[in-house]
This record gives sequence, C-alpha cells and structure tokens, in this order.
Amino acid sequence: MQLIKITALAAALSSGVDAAVRQLPVPKSCSGVAAFRYQYKLETGWSAVKIAGGLKQVRTVVWDSEGNMLVSQNTRGVSVSTFGDNGCVNSTTMLISGNQINHGLAISPDSKTLYASSETQAWSWSYDPLTRKISNQKTIVRGMSTGIHSSRTIAVVPQNPNLILLQVGSNSNFDMASASASTGRAIIKIFDVSKAPSNGYNYNTEGEVYGYGLRNEIGFTADPSGVFWGVENSGDDFARTENGQRRDIHIDNPAEELNNLGDPTKVRNAWYGYPTCFAVWNPANFPNSGLKTGSNFVVTPNSTFNDASCNGKAIPPRLSFQAHSAPIANTFDTDAKNMYVTFHGSWNRQPATGFKVVQIPFQKLANGSYEPVAPSDSMTGYKDIFSAPNPGSCTANGLTMSNCFRLTAAAWDPAGRGLFVGSDNSAEGEIYLLTPPQ
Repeated sequence: MQLIKITALAAALSSGVDAAVRQLPVPKSCSGVAAFRYQYKLETGWSAVKIAGGLKQVRTVVWDSEGNMLVSQNTRGVSVSTFGDNGCVNSTTMLISGNQINHGLAISPDSKTLYASSETQAWSWSYDPLTRKISNQKTIVRGMSTGIHSSRTIAVVPQNPNLILLQVGSNSNFDMASASASTGRAIIKIFDVSKAPSNGYNYNTEGEVYGYGLRNEIGFTADPSGVFWGVENSGDDFARTENGQRRDIHIDNPAEELNNLGDPTKVRNAWYGYPTCFAVWNPANFPNSGLKTGSNFVVTPNSTFNDASCNGKAIPPRLSFQAHSAPIANTFDTDAKNMYVTFHGSWNRQPATGFKVVQIPFQKLANGSYEPVAPSDSMTGYKDIFSAPNPGSCTANGLTMSNCFRLTAAAWDPAGRGLFVGSDNSAEGEIYLLTPPQ
C-alpha cells in the first residue's frame, strides 16, 4: 500500500491529525452494508457508496493518525472503525458509550487526546490510535446552557493544540439576552486545556470569547493557514416591519451563513450580529433598501438602530446560503481548493430546501490566505454534489425524522478516497463515501 503524508495543518482540515495513512481503494459496495435507505442524485463524475449503516444518529466524523474513523452518534456514544484493504470497514467497536454524547468530537494533531461533548459538558481522554483505547477521562468544560440548540461543536486549534474551540448556540429563535457574551450563548469560546482546573472550566465565566452573535455556528473547520470558517443556522418565521407595515419574509430570508472566524490565536470578541442583525438571502424582500445578498438587516428598523447600523458594526458573512438550508458541518479537501458543507434540511420553508452536500470553490490568495472564489453577494457561490432527488418534497418532522436523509458529518478522508458524509435520520444512521471525478 502507498502512504500519503499529511502535514499537521492540512490534516486539520478533516481531523487535526498528522499522520502517514495508507491509501485505500474506493469500493463499489461493502459486504454486509445494506443499500442506501433513501434515494439520491449526484453531480456528474461523482460516485457514492454506503460505507456504514444501522448506526444511531451520526453527527461527527474524525480520523486518527492510523486512518481509523471515529464517529459521534447522538445518545449512543463514540465508535471507532478500522478499514480493510478493500476500502470497507472491517471492524467497529464502541469507544465511549453513554447517552450524554450528542455531537462534539475532536482529536489532537498527534492523536493522543480525544474530546467529546454533551449539551452541558466537554471531556478529554488520553487516546492510543494503535490500540484504539482511551483512558484518563477529564472534565474540560462544564456549565454550558441548555436550550433549543443542544449540539456542542469542538475543534482543536492546529497551530496551538492546547487551545480548543467550543460552541454554544442560542436558547431560542430570538435569544435577546445573548447580545451579551456573558450569557455564554450564541458564541464560540476558547479554552486552554493545559491549564484546565481539576473540575473543568465554567463555560460562562471562564475561557476567552473568540466570536459571539453567532446564532448556531454548528460547524467550523480550519483552512491550511489556520483560519477557521464557520457555518451558521439562522432564524425562522421572520417578518419585517417598516413604517408600521409588517411583511412575511421567512421563505427566503434570513440567509444561512459562511463566516470567516479568523485565526483563533489572534482574534477575540468578534461580533457577528445575532440577535439583532441578520443576513439577506433574497434582496427582493427588501425593496428600495439597497441591500444585497449577504448584507445585514434588522427585523424592525428604527431611527436609532437600522440596517446601516448593522452593516457598520456586525461582521457580515463571507458567503450566504439559501434560507433554512440548515448547514451542519464543513470541511476542506486536501489542498483546500473546495469546501464541502452538509445541509441538514428545513422545516420552515415551503417548498423545503437543504438535504444535500454542496461544494464551494476556494482560492489561495497571494498573501497566503484562503477565500471563496465567489464574491460575498453571490447567490451562486456553491453547487450541489449530492442531494435528495427532489429536496422540495422532503419532510422534516422533528430534528431527525424525514423521508429523506438528514445530512450531518463531513470529513475528508486521509486515505485519499474522498468525502465522508453522515446522516442522523432517526430511521437509520448512515455514513456515505462520496468520491470526486478523477
């Protein structure tokens, strides 16, 4: 088998791992794995194979330095899978069992430390990728708020692995109190795990504020320069009131967001607008306003705080997604020429949208930074590569029930096969491998 050498920062795009991982083939099918539970369509040249099924609400996938796949399954725990020379899973064991585990999963660049979370706590373990064993459980953070957004995303900062990022969403559609970072909601905070107290940090009162005003920044990943990019779920059931006139704008606004969160070794206290400023998706809902896709707006402009106030204070998204797409996870391919985002799918739009994986072309600039190719006001800065055949007919009854897959995890494969994607549909948790054109 050939070996692929992955540098620490490049590997952070999918898992935070610095490793030599053997290259594996793309299987046409895997023995013992049932067929795709739901129909799908693919962009020309792409292929798809179901790698695993019968799981419990797959939320996050990361890789260790041996090329083992670790999977967070909501209310079940964390599993670890090895792969055979045929490219299929040949063994799976539960690494951490417990119904508190619900989403967050991360691994250090040297694969020696594993992190996972519940709604209110985050833990670390010593991890051995050769034996796939854990030990020495510690509470890293405690006291996270409960609310309508229970997922807690964790990421290790690749350029300083002592630092972790930990996210908490809002506790309601319009969580007005979260305008203050001290609430510990609609926020991403930074914690130095090397200095964690024995009983863990208190989320609300300790750590540093990386960014806030982020309604539910449930996915974020680093580019090769160490800058993190986050995907945000914005609000539901919106109406705009101007001069006493109320208009329903919820079908096409507000936009979901792709945010440049900056370098976490440098950025602190960045404000992205929530709960007062939101991004435009369809400017047609804002006649005579001069607003474009990606501009910030307020629900009820007045003489003291209006759209201009938002656009002067809040950091706007770098790119916007169709309202109610519900982006869950994002990852880069090996050379960061593209970002991939999973869309969980909507309940607040008719017809429905989401239920797909999209590809966002990126470029490396002369100064070494990375940016989407599309301008910030584009409505066409991404394309579908894997989706339900007719997303508009997909139901979203509850958070995980649907007649279509509910896409979650996104992780680029260090063994060179492509993009691993999860579904947390309550009928069956699945993992798919999507392979790009060769």
